[in-house]
Amino acid sequence: MLDMKLLGDGLAIFSGGDEGEWRVISMRPVKGEGLPRVERVAIRHSLDSPKRNCGWSLLGVASHVRYVERGEKEELAARQENLGRVQSTRAALIPIRKSLEWWQLAQDQRREIFEAQSHHIEEGVRHLPAVARQLYHSRDLGEPFDFLTWFEYEPSYSDQFEALVQYLRTTEEWKYVDREVDIRLSRE
Repeated sequence: MLDMKLLGDGLAIFSGGDEGEWRVISMRPVKGEGLPRVERVAIRHSLDSPKRNCGWSLLGVASHVRYVERGEKEELAARQENLGRVQSTRAALIPIRKSLEWWQLAQDQRREIFEAQSHHIEEGVRHLPAVARQLYHSRDLGEPFDFLTWFEYEPSYSDQFEALVQYLRTTEEWKYVDREVDIRLSRE
């Protein structure tokens, strides 16, 4: 059994229910099974923090950046802004699970699909610093999704963010997604 204390500061628990800082604007399954509809999403960063009455709870851990080369990592670090900016009152939580076929590929094969074919990093960098983002890993925790992708942005950037998401869903990489839920949120 996994010792949850080993997860450290990168832990995030997204709880969908009737309370939380983020109000759900829309919630839809993109591929595969969805999640029960909720009104709000709360984010906790500790297993010791109070649990909420919720319809679902998703656990993830921020980890080391993967599939990037040094120059890409440096550019991401230089351009990325932190989450929690006051003006970023829109957010998206997009849990994703990839197919067994994806996980059976070697690391270099996944990198080839992720960046050389799909241009995931290149396209994402174009939207920095307007979009703050964090990827949480869940696969090794026995969670129903492999990744919890969290984005925050200003309302005026909503159309550009939608274009980014639509682009990523047309790539070679997305062909390996077998479950995805798109949850759009607002903090007022």
